[in-house]
This record gives sequence, C-alpha cells and structure tokens, in this order.
Amino acid sequence: MKISLWPNMSHAPAEVLDLARWADATGWHGVWYADHYMPNTGSEEFTPGDTHECWAMLPAIAAVTQRVRVGPLVTPTSVHHPAVLANRAATIDHLSNGRMVLGLGAGWQINEHRAYGIELEPPKARVDRFDEAIQVIRSLLSEDRTTFDGAVYTITDAPSDPSPVQSPLPILVGSSSPRMLRITARHADEWNAWGSPEIAAEKRARFEQACEAVGRDPASIWTSAQALVHLTATDADGDAIVAAGAGPGTIAGTTNRLVEQLGRYDELGFDEFIVPDWTMGATPAERRESLERFDADVVGQLT
Repeated sequence: MKISLWPNMSHAPAEVLDLARWADATGWHGVWYADHYMPNTGSEEFTPGDTHECWAMLPAIAAVTQRVRVGPLVTPTSVHHPAVLANRAATIDHLSNGRMVLGLGAGWQINEHRAYGIELEPPKARVDRFDEAIQVIRSLLSEDRTTFDGAVYTITDAPSDPSPVQSPLPILVGSSSPRMLRITARHADEWNAWGSPEIAAEKRARFEQACEAVGRDPASIWTSAQALVHLTATDADGDAIVAAGAGPGTIAGTTNRLVEQLGRYDELGFDEFIVPDWTMGATPAERRESLERFDADVVGQLT
C-alpha cells in the first residue's frame, strides 16, 4: 500500500512546498490538496482562517517535485465548470510530466457556497450536475472534440488542447453515497474514502456492490483512504483521543498500533493511504518532525 501526504490549506505555501519536496524525496506516493475557500463550520457560519486556493497551489507543488502524484482531494463540480477543470488538469499534467490526478466531488461545504453566492443545490440536482460534469470532463480529456447535450451542460464541438500527457488522465471520485458510487464505477479510475478501518470497510463494501451493479471489476479502480492520524506515546493516550470525540475519521496510538491499523486498510484492498498533516503539530517544525517519525517508525514497518 502506498502512502501519500495531505497538507492543510492553512499552512503557509512555503511550508507546503517544503513538505512536498520532502515527500517526493522520501518516496511517498502523492501530495494532495483540498479545494475549499474557508474553514468548514458545518453550517452557514464563518470562522476566520487562512485557506490557500487549491488550483493556485497545485502547479507550484508539481513544479517543485519530480515523482509524486499531485491532485485535488477533491474539487467540487458545484463550484467549477467542467471545461475549466479539464483544461486545468491537462495543463498541470504537462507541467508535472504526467503526474496529475483529477479528484472530483459534487460539493458539500455549506458556508463557502453561502458566502460566495454559489448555489448548493439539493442532493439530487447536485448529483445530476456531477453525473454530467464527469462525463464532459472525461470526454474533454480523451477526445479531440466534445459535444454533450445534457440538462445541465451543453458542450458543442469543444476542443481541449493540448491533450494530457497521460492516457487516460486519472479521474478520482470521493464519495460514498449509493448513486455517486455507481457514477464512480461507470466513469472514474480511482475512488477515495474517509474513515477508520471499520468505516472504510463499510464504505468499500458499498463501493464493490456499486461496481457489481454496473458490471465494473472493482480491481480495475485504484482505491485510497484517509483518516486523521495521532501518533502517541502510549496506546492509552490514543484511546483517550478517540474517547474525547475525535470521531470515526481517526486512527490513534503508538507506532505498533498505527502499523496494525494501516495494515487493516491494506487487507481491505486499499491501494493508498493518505496522511493529513493536520494533527501532526502546531508549528512547521513540529509537523515536519512528526511526519519524519511517522515515516521512519510506521511507514518503515510497512515496506
């Protein structure tokens, strides 16, 4: 199983680029970046906080690295037009010499849609939009010209030149709802899930059922998972973090416990585990030290 890095959008760009270089030199698989405009509150409320823009950061990450994959985890089709996404992705694929992965989602963060006047449609309409968007993007990234006549998008003999370096340029979908999983199975190359091994197992079962429903071999789709990681001195300290309300998207404990938990993702069939650095320390020095320890003591036992 490959290991990738997910720097927080609040970090200064210089730190993110430094971590990207480190991940690239250390042999990690990818560097991901979230596509949001403000911290999430779960409501229309706004909480101040630095949030650097994804599509400005991705070219910089690609430019300072040589081998890691780069991409958004994930970019919302509620915000971006599919033609814009396809052209951005193709250009970054050239900039990175074929390392771009286009992560897509339907959109969900309430406060940023409200603040910027972007409609967050009801779930069905939002997924209708996504279903058309992924088809348009796939065609723009693989065909000389694209014509699409849908309920949401009308595309007429549209070019997308130059074509990506990769053929195909991978499209990842991050979702676990039944209809989104079927769309993933039909159109995507990769699927991503958030959660502890127990949660990831449930989501993966639904993903495999969706693949079966549309006649797609789930083994043909690269799968990744992520959770907040707490590397603690004792397993009791890790248990206390979980008990304090860290939630189902958390793994916590000593190096041996984290090795065991990452092994469970591997046993479930996930190809990649993505490490958000959000719980790795309060300062750049602390985060770098924690990631180096994680790489040496946890990742080192997996390889």
